[in-house]
Amino acid sequence: MTVHNLYLFDRDGGCLHYAEWQRKKQAGISKEEEFKLMYGMLFSMRSFVAKMSPVDMKEGFLAFQTTKYKLHYYETPTGLKVVMNTDLGVGNIRDVLHHIYSNIYVEYVVKNPLCSLNEPIKSELFCSKLDSFIRGLPFFSARAG
Repeated sequence: MTVHNLYLFDRDGGCLHYAEWQRKKQAGISKEEEFKLMYGMLFSMRSFVAKMSPVDMKEGFLAFQTTKYKLHYYETPTGLKVVMNTDLGVGNIRDVLHHIYSNIYVEYVVKNPLCSLNEPIKSELFCSKLDSFIRGLPFFSARAG
């Protein structure tokens, strides 16, 4: 099992942070275009799920999967969106995404007076804490095939 990549978006669709670990295939477009495409897909997916669900969805859109990967989604009350792509063997990781938000983003970005909210994250401490956390996950594998 492995983690492919992670996106953090603000409420307006700006990509605050992007990181990748085991991404085998690139999109073939600029990162800015990739971020816009990903955010647009998330916006559409959330809307689709909210409108088409046959039952009340108190948590809304959480994940979707293809035959090759699984996209996990977590949105905070303030509109920050955490998106992680993993392989198919990874189950529900809502708690992992919440941990990234509450214990890494809040601690090393929100509480950091040198970080501007709604601007791309430039904090090396945030990046290193996030990377260490991801690499320490039980489903992270540096040797994923």
